[in-house]
Amino acid sequence: MKQPITRRQFVASTLTAGAAIALMPRSSLRAANVANNKIVVAIAGVRSGAPGTSGRGLELINKFTALPGVEFKYVIDVNKNYLAPAAAITEKKQGFAPKQETDFRRVLEDKDVDALLVTTPDHWHAPMAILAAKAGKHVYVEKPCSHNPHEGEILVEVASKYKRLVQMGSQRRSIANVQQMVQEIHEGGIGNLFLAQCFYSRRRPSIGFGKVNFAPVGLDWDLWQGPAPHTAYRDNVVPYNWHWFWRWGTGEAGNNGVHLLDVARWAMGVTFPTKVSSFGGRWHDVGLDDWETSDTQEIQLEFGPGRGISWFGRSCSTYGAPGYKANGIVFYGNKGTIDYDGSGTYTVYDLDNKPVKTVGEDSSKKGNLANGADPGLNDKHALNFIESIRGNAKLNAPIEQGFNSTLLAQLGNISHRAGRSLYTDPANGHILGDDEATKLWTREYEPGWTPTV
Repeated sequence: MKQPITRRQFVASTLTAGAAIALMPRSSLRAANVANNKIVVAIAGVRSGAPGTSGRGLELINKFTALPGVEFKYVIDVNKNYLAPAAAITEKKQGFAPKQETDFRRVLEDKDVDALLVTTPDHWHAPMAILAAKAGKHVYVEKPCSHNPHEGEILVEVASKYKRLVQMGSQRRSIANVQQMVQEIHEGGIGNLFLAQCFYSRRRPSIGFGKVNFAPVGLDWDLWQGPAPHTAYRDNVVPYNWHWFWRWGTGEAGNNGVHLLDVARWAMGVTFPTKVSSFGGRWHDVGLDDWETSDTQEIQLEFGPGRGISWFGRSCSTYGAPGYKANGIVFYGNKGTIDYDGSGTYTVYDLDNKPVKTVGEDSSKKGNLANGADPGLNDKHALNFIESIRGNAKLNAPIEQGFNSTLLAQLGNISHRAGRSLYTDPANGHILGDDEATKLWTREYEPGWTPTV
């Protein structure tokens, strides 16, 4: 008969276990944390949103701190002025303050950190995610997953080589209504899907002409530039207007086009195009500021005979002209049409344009997340990432899919910058027979920052 344990034996065994835990290497502690459902994260880029907004970093802090068992150990930003406010918000959410850090590389040395959330400017997305994965961290990286196709390919390879989970912030892949819509399309709900037209519009103000100046106190301008070739600080670049400079941004196509192109590609069941065309430019405020990327752009992607996706982006006009909309996708099939609002609602029409059903309208009005309408487009996506780390789910937007969708926007930009249509290899998306355009497949890097596998 087994003897009951005495109080002295219990205390002794507890002290022994505690000592053993204290002596465990950090890597073992981290594995124990995951096994116990505790996930330790860090976030890089806590103020990357448009002026007057909270920014993506703070948005993700709100979403991830709401998940049980998630702890923020670090908030990271090259601008010291953003750290204390972000730490205060995090402390209020999770009950204790995270550490504040300006250089993400020091955080990657901390074996306790399980995952890094990357909400930096575009030129940092892939280089930072690559270094994080190589350091053994899982990664949640905002769209676009890379600044150019080459570093996106490296990120995919690194994630596979180091067996790290890398999720791109394609939040619509985690919305139940969007999943249902795509499934209906795949099951032939509107027949053969032959065209998906994506639309995006927003009224963005002119950025003016920047003046060369000293960087603001607290901002490490060299580290902010990081992998991008370094240049003098100008006063119209940060915190948001970097989007419209090729050195750091990817234009509206990479900024918001990737979201809709991802859903369109997912619904059509295609990967790499055969031909890419684009027209547009800085047409709205031409000659009035430093803006380099297009404020008006259409990208046309062909995926073989009878299958195409287009994206029409307008950064400086919100007028919903007849046949267009502010944000969304129209899917055309040979048996019907689906009008998707870009969030969690869609309407199915028959060939006579009579509405068959609308999915998501009521739940959107009520803000009922259980029915798949996520006004923030982040709740379910954050949960999916964390549960995938725990082994309870599979990523809804793994980096392979994120790269494939990001590439569509990047090819559109390359076509625009080259001034001609591109023919591409349907096996890998690479540009065929155009050496000049192919140079834009990658970029020049600041010495010491070139991404590698």
